[in-house]
Amino acid sequence: MFRLSKLRLSAALGIGSVLIVLIAVLAMALSSQRLLGRLAERQALTRAQLAAAGAREFLRRANEDVFSSAQVLAERPILQRLLQGQSWRQLEPVLQRFCATGAGDVCAVIAPGVEVSAGAPGSPAVAWPEVLAAVEEQGQRFVMAPQDGSAPITGAYLPSTADPQVRVVVLRRLQGPLLRSLRDQVGAEVRIINYSSYSAPPDDPYTTLHSMALSDGRYAATRLSNPDVYAATSMLSAVNGEIVGLIDVELPAAEFDSAVGALTRRLAIIAVVVLAIAGLGGVLYGRWLVRPVSELRNAADRIGRGNFSTAIPSSGMQEVSALAATMEEMRRNLVELTTALRRREAEASAVLGGVVEGVYAVDMDRRIRYANPQAARIVGREPQAMIGEFCGDVLRPELVDGRRPCEHDCPIVRAREQGSFRAVERLCGSNGAARTTVIQSAAPVDGQQVQVIRDETELEAVRRARDSVLANISHEFRTPLAAQLASIELLHDGVGNLTDAEQRELFANLERGVLRLMRLIDNLLESVRIESGQLGIRRNAVVAGDVVDEAAAFMRPLLAQRHQELRIDLPRDLPVISGDAQRLIQVFVNLISNASKFAPEQTPIRVSGGVNNGSLKLWVEDEGPGVAEADRGALFDRFSRASEAEPAAPGLGLGLWIVKSIVERHDGGIELTRTTDSRTRFVVTLPVGMPE
Repeated sequence: MFRLSKLRLSAALGIGSVLIVLIAVLAMALSSQRLLGRLAERQALTRAQLAAAGAREFLRRANEDVFSSAQVLAERPILQRLLQGQSWRQLEPVLQRFCATGAGDVCAVIAPGVEVSAGAPGSPAVAWPEVLAAVEEQGQRFVMAPQDGSAPITGAYLPSTADPQVRVVVLRRLQGPLLRSLRDQVGAEVRIINYSSYSAPPDDPYTTLHSMALSDGRYAATRLSNPDVYAATSMLSAVNGEIVGLIDVELPAAEFDSAVGALTRRLAIIAVVVLAIAGLGGVLYGRWLVRPVSELRNAADRIGRGNFSTAIPSSGMQEVSALAATMEEMRRNLVELTTALRRREAEASAVLGGVVEGVYAVDMDRRIRYANPQAARIVGREPQAMIGEFCGDVLRPELVDGRRPCEHDCPIVRAREQGSFRAVERLCGSNGAARTTVIQSAAPVDGQQVQVIRDETELEAVRRARDSVLANISHEFRTPLAAQLASIELLHDGVGNLTDAEQRELFANLERGVLRLMRLIDNLLESVRIESGQLGIRRNAVVAGDVVDEAAAFMRPLLAQRHQELRIDLPRDLPVISGDAQRLIQVFVNLISNASKFAPEQTPIRVSGGVNNGSLKLWVEDEGPGVAEADRGALFDRFSRASEAEPAAPGLGLGLWIVKSIVERHDGGIELTRTTDSRTRFVVTLPVGMPE
């Protein structure tokens, strides 16, 4: 018995031969079996259809036989004599003997006011009104379906030769001996269903077949699973086209399946024999062919394990000898190349392991091929676990506008276009925390691209953000508090000495300081609500004029400090809008405050509006210098301030961001425009309509 190591290729050849032959034989066997199955099924269905057609023809002839029997009965001398003598009582034995000969199941004589009938023993009663109705519709030859649900009846209705007013009737039910003769005639099981009482039960396997036959108008045939038969259904119709019954024909499916099964078994035996011959031949041929190849395989296995000392044996056919020579040359080249690579790998590992930044390399599909420990520590993975994965799945950058940077602004792709590229990305760590990193991508070299990733300390970023926000808040709160403190000191020192006008001025200063602090605190609280997703909008009917008036009343003391006049010019017929009145008041407080800060002193601030294309537009105008083009893109961002803003124009950079957030939650929008008369205009667009 051959060892497995020497017979792998030969066994593969033998198995391959067996598989090829097996596939061919199976394909032929399956196609043959399928073809035979289709032919057998087609033959069975054809036989079933022929049986159904034969049954219809048999019943037609049965009707002719009944008609002939009625003619014979009408012409019998004894019947004519009894009719001429009107011996009605003696007719019944004559009719009884005539039916006993097999001419019919029921024989009858019908005269005006007289009805004499006789039938076979056990024959059910006949509904003569239904018979007469069938005769009236169909004529002398008729087929009818009794309303009591019994078997359909074929019959004949003829006048007597002795008296034309006397009618001779012969009826035969489509059951019993007639069905047995029909079964012997067509060679299949037959049943006839009374259509007048047919209810198409859903659990009857013939229901679908009956529906098909009724749709076709002639017959239908198919194979049923329970019982396993080939069945055909044909309609039994009267001469006037009325459906009287359904003729069901059954052929056992087993006799057709057995023929197909016998051929399948023969094909299986042939397939086994052919497979055995093919397998034996393949193994013997593979054993002869595999010897020199096995030697080369063993040599290649030694080289694969790093043993380059053994030379490649050269033997076998011409192609095998050429392969051996090529492998020997490859072995010598691998010895030289491996030595050089190991030296360079040691140098590169020492360099990359000593740097602070993370370094990783990707291929042209952006799959990681190398990562130093620093890069693995930044992303929270093991270096070996990163190899082969898509870099975006390892780094997991935060989404920008709902998309990953890998899809639209990948630094690796940008570096391929520009030679190098530097990007700042926030990475989602495995623990859910985000890290801010700077990624420097180099151009690809030999299908690989190196990236250097540096971790920006999150604590420093938080401190910078905190210091910036605290500085702005401190500045914004210090100014009004200092003014209030000065007013309070003046009031304290001048109690009893200040005039009423001076006291009112000091109280006005205190009021303006308090209002300014309230607006700053409201903006800060609103910012927190928006950021945490807790900003809720209460939908009520809101009058735009009332909103503007409330905001104006709040801002007028602050505007008076800069000697600015607020001019409100709103149409009286502005429509009602659906929204949160307090939030909308805050919108216009922030817009008027923003206009006051950037507009020159002693200049008017205008509020106006109107309806355009089914939307309400309200705008605030000032005569300030406007917003620089470079600042427009970030104008509505959080903590955004104009780059050219003067110290005299304080603010946290929250007002316009809050305005945009509130307006968008009202399904509206806000935009900045510059009018033809050089005014800065903020336009708020809100949908018109009452709350539902």
